[in-house]
Amino acid sequence: MKDAASERTMNALSKVPAITLGFWIAKIFATTLGETAGDAVSMSWLGETTPDAGAHGLNGYLVGTGIFGLILFALIVAQIRARRFRPFLYWATIIASTTAGTTLADFATRSLGIGYTGGSLLLFGLVLASLLSWRAVEGKVATDQIVAPRTEIFYWLTITFSQTLGTALGDWAADTGGLGYLGGAGLFGGLLALTALLYYATSINRPALFWAAFILTRPLGATVGDFLDKPIAKGGLDLSRPVASLALAAAIVAIVLVFPQRAKSGDGAPS
Repeated sequence: MKDAASERTMNALSKVPAITLGFWIAKIFATTLGETAGDAVSMSWLGETTPDAGAHGLNGYLVGTGIFGLILFALIVAQIRARRFRPFLYWATIIASTTAGTTLADFATRSLGIGYTGGSLLLFGLVLASLLSWRAVEGKVATDQIVAPRTEIFYWLTITFSQTLGTALGDWAADTGGLGYLGGAGLFGGLLALTALLYYATSINRPALFWAAFILTRPLGATVGDFLDKPIAKGGLDLSRPVASLALAAAIVAIVLVFPQRAKSGDGAPS
């Protein structure tokens, strides 16, 4: 028989939002912002890694990862300490995870010399390891019953790895795969639509589909972000990274205000 504390935990409101259309729209904008903001720091302000960039380029990715990693850690601590779902805190943490994922993926794929394919495989392994550890410890992988601190740690660890993997996948499709930024966006947008179709038309494991969609939104946002800020000669629009980042941040604030951001109850039902 469950004790009273366990019963209260199960019935408590989760500290993540209900998975609605507004959630996915905000997620795509957040991943695009993560790409432009991450590039603004690691490339525009600290120096991009190139074959002849030397230690300065290497430090650009490392310092960028350190900056956003500290911000992410602070926001995760605040998220865990929060007693209820706070929309702006949640989305700030998502943005920090996707921005840290951008600089970390760039460091893994470019500075370590393992390339986009090697980086994607490494990060895919980390996502799987996080999910398997979560299941081994908790008994299941939840997508909405995020109440207990230990579950929150697994949730945010998996999110950070998935955001980093998504960045590497986006770069792999655009560069190694030869699709370009718009082609990569079309590919991942199509895969995301297929995932949605599988959700409504099949009984495939729901957490698996959620994490598949969560990962796919990241390379979609990464390729769109690269299209916005990369030089015209490389297939981009060469927009200012800081300006694009501010515009995307304003759009996310508007989305959070316009679309309902309700918490999920601990038993998985909308509140």
